[in-house]
Amino acid sequence: MKTFEQLINEALEDVEEIFPWDLAEALEEKPDLMLLDVREPYEYDAMHIRNALNVPRGILETACEYDYEETIPELVNAREREIIVICRSGKRSVLVAQVMQQLGYRNVKSLKTGMRGWSDDDQEMVDREGKPVDEDSAIEYFTPRLRPEQMSK
Repeated sequence: MKTFEQLINEALEDVEEIFPWDLAEALEEKPDLMLLDVREPYEYDAMHIRNALNVPRGILETACEYDYEETIPELVNAREREIIVICRSGKRSVLVAQVMQQLGYRNVKSLKTGMRGWSDDDQEMVDREGKPVDEDSAIEYFTPRLRPEQMSK
């Protein structure tokens, strides 16, 4: 059996990561850069990077292919585009980037530290209505809330 962290570390052998400050710079230089947010819709609605495409992890593979209800043509046709995958902490995005590579995406990277790192770097985030999210709300949102039964023994 492997742990989640072991899966992430194995995927990192194949996946390149980009730091939030490097992504901010890349967005200025490459306006057509595809941002793929793989968090759940409620996470995306709370706060996300402007213009990011939300495709939850659970439907990724079918969103990347034609002939499925979840098909997203823009994503299907992006196999040659530079894509940055985003999640909350930078872990789900690593797994997604690895799967996308297996599906033939040639230039896919993961946002190291995810939205938490993006927030910590004081980068702009917007809610589902496109309104800016203030720093205090972001800090509150990204503060872990583990219950005792969720902690390892």
